[in-house]
Amino acid sequence: MKAAQQPTQRPVQARLLVIDEHGRMQHAPRARLADFLQAGDVLVANDAATLPASLAGTHLRAGATIEVRLAGRRSLDVGDVREFTAVVFGEGDWRTRTEDRAAPPELLPGDQLQLGPLRATVLSLQGHARLIAMRFEGDADTIWAGLARHGRPIQYAHVQQPLALWDVWTRVAAQPVAFEPPSAGFVLDWAMLASLKERGVAFATLTHAAGISSTGDEQLDARLPLDEPYFIPRATLEAIEAARACGGRVVALGTTVVRALEHAAQHAGQHATQDGGLRAGPGLADQRIGPATQLRVVDAIISGTHEPGTSHYELLRAFAADAVLQSAAQELERVGYLTHEFGDSVLIRVKSRVGELRPA
Repeated sequence: MKAAQQPTQRPVQARLLVIDEHGRMQHAPRARLADFLQAGDVLVANDAATLPASLAGTHLRAGATIEVRLAGRRSLDVGDVREFTAVVFGEGDWRTRTEDRAAPPELLPGDQLQLGPLRATVLSLQGHARLIAMRFEGDADTIWAGLARHGRPIQYAHVQQPLALWDVWTRVAAQPVAFEPPSAGFVLDWAMLASLKERGVAFATLTHAAGISSTGDEQLDARLPLDEPYFIPRATLEAIEAARACGGRVVALGTTVVRALEHAAQHAGQHATQDGGLRAGPGLADQRIGPATQLRVVDAIISGTHEPGTSHYELLRAFAADAVLQSAAQELERVGYLTHEFGDSVLIRVKSRVGELRPA
């Protein structure tokens, strides 16, 4: 599929491919998304705002130019921003494809990185020469100020113009904890939210620190997604329970919502709801979701159009049989859907192990 090159969250020509539980598909304008939800459903979105997580700087020991892309941390606490997992690139920037980027100088524990006004120390390598644990110097206010002044959104070469933060914040963006945008949420605007309400569809949010989608290295990409912290409010849990009680569906707006809800259900324990399905509160999503996953909470997903081999596509395999997804990929290619964060969308209902996708 061709990548969407313009940073427009809701282009008027955006399209939606709907795949039902029987493997049938239907094309529609994405603006009609609400037509495919029904009274009693609940749509759950990720309200994480995107950090300016790309930091240009210098590896002081080598005197070399680098780019650090913050990629993970273990908490959503705004005061706990000293330690991060990060991917390091050599000289260059987003205009060069990640696959073609130069390697950084050798990274060793104790190395100092000057990232604009911020100084950071390499704590350890995380099983790969370019994946590090690092710690910023200074207090939380100093770090936040440095990120705001010097950082910029993580960006890839398929988008030709420099991104601003407002390009990667959804309409419901709140706490700045995501490393890349939860871009399935780009479909939302106030008119759509009003339309959902008119149809009797509930809307709820959770916060999940969406991670990076690509590193340019096959070995590193195979480890994605990294562990990602999340928080599920009590109100969201109640909205899900209400949907269940009336026979409605839980519809996840994006892969991060699926990860958070399914992890919370898997680890509910004594904090679970009456049916054992879910718990509110914080968590750290460390699981892989794929074809062998038995989904406990989510009945359908609204997602971007992802290509086979990516971590996002692997998650979609929990919703539909491989034959269905393969046929869908062929159909998306045939019709000319756009991919990546500013591309078109798919709505996939819960998995049905059918053979081939059938046009409706």
